[in-house]
Amino acid sequence: MSATVMASDRKCDPVISKLITSLKETESLTDEQDLGFLQNLLQSKELNALVNVHSKVAKINKDDRIAPLLSASMQVLLEILELLAPRCHVSPLCKEIFHLLQTPHLQSLLFAHDSIAQKDFYPHLPDIPIEVDEDEETIKIVQLVKSNEPLGATIKTDEDTGKIIIARIMHGGAADRSGLIHVGDEVIEVNSINVEGKTPSDVLSILQNSEGTITFKLVPSDGKLDQRESKVRVKAYFNYEPENDPYIPCKEAGLGFQRGDILHIVSQDDSYWWQARKEGDKTTRAGLIPSRALQERRILHERSQKESNGDAKKGSCASICSTPPGSPNPNNTCGGPKTKKIMYDTAENDDFDREMIATYEEVAKLYPRLGIFRPIVLIGAPGVGRNELKRRLVARDPEKYKSPVPYTTRPMRPGEVAGREYLFVTRAKMESDIAAGKFIEHGEYKGHLYGTAAESVKSIINAGCVCVIGPHYQALKSLRTAQLKPYIIHIRTPTFDELKKSRTKARARSTFDETNSRGFTDEEFLEMIKSDERINLLYGHFCDDEIVNEDLTEAFEKLVNLANKSESEPLWAPASWVQ
Repeated sequence: MSATVMASDRKCDPVISKLITSLKETESLTDEQDLGFLQNLLQSKELNALVNVHSKVAKINKDDRIAPLLSASMQVLLEILELLAPRCHVSPLCKEIFHLLQTPHLQSLLFAHDSIAQKDFYPHLPDIPIEVDEDEETIKIVQLVKSNEPLGATIKTDEDTGKIIIARIMHGGAADRSGLIHVGDEVIEVNSINVEGKTPSDVLSILQNSEGTITFKLVPSDGKLDQRESKVRVKAYFNYEPENDPYIPCKEAGLGFQRGDILHIVSQDDSYWWQARKEGDKTTRAGLIPSRALQERRILHERSQKESNGDAKKGSCASICSTPPGSPNPNNTCGGPKTKKIMYDTAENDDFDREMIATYEEVAKLYPRLGIFRPIVLIGAPGVGRNELKRRLVARDPEKYKSPVPYTTRPMRPGEVAGREYLFVTRAKMESDIAAGKFIEHGEYKGHLYGTAAESVKSIINAGCVCVIGPHYQALKSLRTAQLKPYIIHIRTPTFDELKKSRTKARARSTFDETNSRGFTDEEFLEMIKSDERINLLYGHFCDDEIVNEDLTEAFEKLVNLANKSESEPLWAPASWVQ
């Protein structure tokens, strides 16, 4: 055994060789099994290769002649991809470069380059503790110049001590940029005014009445919280107006947004209030938005209020950091909403979807893949024209756009051809295939089963074509998966007057009556609009885009543009879809 170790020593890094020698000297004091494990680990090719790489990288960083030109090459690559994406369909060279820059090997190389340039490989040691006389209290004096920009910090009264402390630092704000004020710092004085016994509102009044330089006397907190920004992006599924929120800690610090906006969540330290910026916003200061847990509780609270047929009186806000009604219970161990499988039918049973609470969804940029296209899914109210738009898109380029033939258990009608309009099967056969998981979506309509087989969709995608489908909207629950990565478009109805005018002008035939060929009635138009509103309420957050089908020609032109967009541009998609 000694001879083997000595032979291996010559190939090992000098430092590792010393460790092996030390192990041999303690052989009599160490468990034989542990000793063997450590020796095998220290002599392994993998560990020695890593140590060798680390030593060379450390040596390179000490050589000023080999200094990196930049330390964020991955960010530059992403910006180049953004610029190239719109040009891929017009320039073969751009398309080739676009796909080359997405290769894992190249991106891994640039990632390693950035890590070395930023010296991320060095160990991070904890700060050396500062010895302070227990009888003395450390005080720091911070001066900030007052401007039109908010301070970017909130305060609260400590429940145990009654002292005024810094409750929150807004990322990118004046307080954050100073680097001198931290969460947990105790406020002693503001512009030489002692704040002992005062409320947060009193301190706020002092700040509002101050001019020029504001001087804070603070007692530092025991530990500095990590203020690094997160990289999380979310898509908002509700509208938020901070000026109308009575429970936000500071209305001026709030960030308003609309459903569909992409938000950069820079901090989730507070369980009730997140800090965020709108994606692409040039403003550096983050704003407050309700956290996912808080918003879910609010929605549940509103639903319970409606169900009880009573408008409960809102309690007054005791302090600027009081807890809103329906706020999450820190000790709550309950999970999320329960889910259940259903089959859609004409009854429009939306109980399943009402259990879903849409707040935020984490997203990331999904880049186009060479030769693999996202399926285009069109949903909409019955009669809105999504099937006609699908037919026109397929007819525009049959070699590129293809639609899978659906299955059904209903009898074949005169003029139909098996395999063209539908694949006709027995109910027993279709129920058996459904149980075996062979359908990506299925449902029952007027006593007959309908569905789309997963294999037919996969075959179209694998053939390098764009799969176009127009399922029942309740099928989105099973279609919107990381495997399919669909691009979902909601075909919307215009106003009643425009809907009636456009359908009458086009002599559109009613889809509500399968036995007689006739125009739509006013009642059917109203039912179409009602169904459209219900789809938007319960499923609108699933959609990537929408088209108002007021004029069929214009709607089709927009559909073609969106289809091209899904093929050539990086788009926001659920983060779980991006590997």
